[in-house]
This record gives sequence, C-alpha cells and structure tokens, in this order.
Amino acid sequence: MITSLKNERVRLVLALQDRRRVRQRERRFVIEGLRLCDEAARAGVIPHLVFYTAEAESDSRALALVDRWRQAGAPCEAISNEVMAACSGTESPQGLLAVIPLPELPLPSHPTLTLVLDRLRDPGNLGTALRAALAAGIDQVLLAPGTVDATNPKVVRAAMGAHFHLPIAALRWERIAAALEGCHIYLASTRGGLDYAAVDWREPTALVIGGEAAGADTQAAALADAEITIPMASTVESLNAAVAAAVILFEAARQRRVTSPTETVP
Repeated sequence: MITSLKNERVRLVLALQDRRRVRQRERRFVIEGLRLCDEAARAGVIPHLVFYTAEAESDSRALALVDRWRQAGAPCEAISNEVMAACSGTESPQGLLAVIPLPELPLPSHPTLTLVLDRLRDPGNLGTALRAALAAGIDQVLLAPGTVDATNPKVVRAAMGAHFHLPIAALRWERIAAALEGCHIYLASTRGGLDYAAVDWREPTALVIGGEAAGADTQAAALADAEITIPMASTVESLNAAVAAAVILFEAARQRRVTSPTETVP
C-alpha cells in the first residue's frame, strides 16, 4: 500500500490535478469516483494508473472494475485514505481514481450541429455544457481561446463522461471558422436577437455561447450570421451559459426529430 505523498506516482497525480501544463505535456488527466471510472471502462479506456482504497475494495462494483483494469494491464495500486484525500479534488473521495489518456476523438468532416463555447471560465459551467451537448446529440464542441481547459478536474466531474463520447477541441478562431465552413452560425445574445425557436436547426448549424463574465469575443460576432435570443421575463437579465446552451440545443434536438427540413417546424 502506498502511504507517502512523496511516492513518484502520487506526485504525478497531484501534478495532473493541479496544472494544465502537466496534463497537456503528459497527455493524461485524472478521473474520480465509481460512476466516472465505470463510464470510462465502458468506453474502452485503459488507464495509465489506478488508485484505490480499502473502501473501494469493500465495494463489489469498484473491486470488479479494478480487477478488470488490472487484467487489461493497467497498474492498480492500493493507497491509504490520507493519500487519496490529497490526490482527490473532492471533499469526500469515493476511494477510486484513475489516470487516463486524453481522448482522441476525431472532429467530424461534415458536422451538422456544433457548439462553440467562447471564454467560458467557470469549470462547472463548461462541464455542464458538455454534458448537455452530449445529451442533445451534438456532433462536436469547439472551445475558443479564453475558455477553461476541458481536462480541468471540476470540468471532468461536471461533464460526467462526456469526454469519452463527444469530440472536443480547443482551437483558435481561424481554425474554428474553417471547421464550421458551410454551417449557419448563430451567436446567443441576451436581448434583441432572433427567437431561438424560429431558427431551422435541421440544417448544418453552429451555436456560439459566450461566457457570462466576459461575453462573446468580437471574433465570435464577426463569424456569426445572426444573433439569437431566448425570450425571458423582464425581471431576468440573463441565463447561466450552460443553461442557455441546454435550452437552445434541446430545441435543435426537438426539431431534428422532424426528418425533412422542408416541413414546417411547429
């Protein structure tokens, strides 16, 4: 059992949790908890390293998952509760974490529905937006400059496994423009835009959502064909960025259940 914070593998986990630069250099990040680890296993992920405590050994599902990964060749190490507490990004660790490779899901050549997140700086918001995007059937999520790192531990926890199924890429604006060639691009605005439900989301489209604090970049506005707005009561100034993304994306998903773009959307 590993009991020292000076252990080389423990120090790697601590560095991955704390620093984006290390995650990018190592091409790895950390996932925690039975649910997220199970989601990774079902997606075919083989960890570089697995840590577990006595608590995990007493849970049949967690133990089966550790055994499965051990048989697949992943190094699985028992650690003390104190080491797990130091390695974990949560107040109540579940006794299981894994260091996994960064997903390499390719971006689609001809996307039909894209979410662009511009200068979202709150990790919880980004993770929630990623989870909503996966649920709504988005083809890809592009992260504009100034957006929080998608492998930030808080993002990973909030996304609840979206990283394993959804192509996500952090790109500069010129590459975003190239990736969206042939798409209608709509920028979400708090007031004055076209009603989001009036847009025909069945054609190749992209939705740009700006951060709540900084708003959308001028390059986002220059790239967009039009602005769209979610009608709200006059007492509400704006919605959380992740909530706004979910509202609009599920309208797009609803429309896409109507198969022909020539039909009138109710």
